[in-house]
Amino acid sequence: MAHTEGVERDVSAALTFDVIDGTEVALLFAVSAAPIEQETLEVTIGGRDVLVEETRDRFGNRMHLLKDLPEGTVRLRYRATGVGQAEPPTVEPTDAASHLRPSRYCEVDEFTKVAAEVVGDRTGMAAVHAVVAWVHQHLDYVPGSSTVTDSARSTYVARQGVCRDYAHLTSTLLRAGGIPSRCVSAYAPGLSPMDFHLAVEALVDEQWVVVDATHLAPRASMVRIATGQDAADTAFMTTLAGRLKLTGIRVNAVANPGLPEENWEQTVQLR
Repeated sequence: MAHTEGVERDVSAALTFDVIDGTEVALLFAVSAAPIEQETLEVTIGGRDVLVEETRDRFGNRMHLLKDLPEGTVRLRYRATGVGQAEPPTVEPTDAASHLRPSRYCEVDEFTKVAAEVVGDRTGMAAVHAVVAWVHQHLDYVPGSSTVTDSARSTYVARQGVCRDYAHLTSTLLRAGGIPSRCVSAYAPGLSPMDFHLAVEALVDEQWVVVDATHLAPRASMVRIATGQDAADTAFMTTLAGRLKLTGIRVNAVANPGLPEENWEQTVQLR
């Protein structure tokens, strides 16, 4: 198990989007559970402060709601500094069953045969490593190659995508192979190009362990934002009513005093 005691993270996000009158938005961008030394959030439209409602969704994620926005340009600035280590993710009695099911972007029922070929007679972490290695070897990371409608099925055919595509295919193969798994959005120090990141957690030996077939950033320094079955539950922005156009996004994440070394065979929990 990788340990990162003493490591702190500084993360930030800046979003700009144009809305029409009456637009409502749900946002998932805030650090979920880790202790934070200092956290700030500013949301304005036309230079005026916007009322922000913070709540928790069904997965326990910190969700920020912007309701009945007037027409104009919304500017959001979020920053969290001195982000420490959260407690290891808890395992609920229903997790094993709930996270084997298909979901919007993970067509588990269609991948039983493929998963059997990938996993073979492996179990536990050996099976998880086999799935992650297969996805890493068979997909090419190509920015802009997929859209929000792409799922595990289309990614398997295209053999390319970005982090959400890697995560969907990884989680689908794990579930189809009998290993409960879920997706997790995160700030990822070391990620290039820097953006919100999507990885996967697998339930093995009563522990949620984080895996990432992109191999683009150290897992031990990632900061959890949101947890869910797939990108439908973890998207940083969801339009609930009206229309909007995202015109700018900037994400930053650094680890202090530096990035931990990554060993992809090592067991890591997202903290």
